[in-house]
Amino acid sequence: MRPSWRKRSTMHWRLAKPTESAALAAPQKIDLNTDQIDQALGHKGKDNNGIYQVSVPRTETIKASAMEIPPSMGVATAINFQPTGAGKAAITGDFVLIAGEVNPVIAALRQNGIEVTALHSHMLDEEPRLFFMHFWANDDAFKLAKGLRAAIDKTNSAK
Repeated sequence: MRPSWRKRSTMHWRLAKPTESAALAAPQKIDLNTDQIDQALGHKGKDNNGIYQVSVPRTETIKASAMEIPPSMGVATAINFQPTGAGKAAITGDFVLIAGEVNPVIAALRQNGIEVTALHSHMLDEEPRLFFMHFWANDDAFKLAKGLRAAIDKTNSAK
């Protein structure tokens, strides 16, 4: 919850205390069947302020300048589900791919109604060479999760 500020005088401001009802409000549950999404993807996600996020690390070690880059530093496939009502979700994120995975992942996404919105590189000297493929769709969340799984299965990602 964002704090609010109240003016005490012409020169001083103080932080206002949140109302009791706001402080006691329960966190909002995501309006999606996240267990079904987890099952379809083969990976468990987490709620991040109403966005269901899933991270799928690659199995090989990624290095830059001979230093290992952990998956948490942006070398894991990132998938986000935002509920849009009636079991639907807008999805976005990016796949982390090696060159030989690019075309098979494009095909898997397109076959499942998921649009590729960008393909680029983020680094200069990583090993192996990585490509980042961004995607987007808005449809039935479970259907999209199955489509994303078809693409994940084309990669050297953790099972």
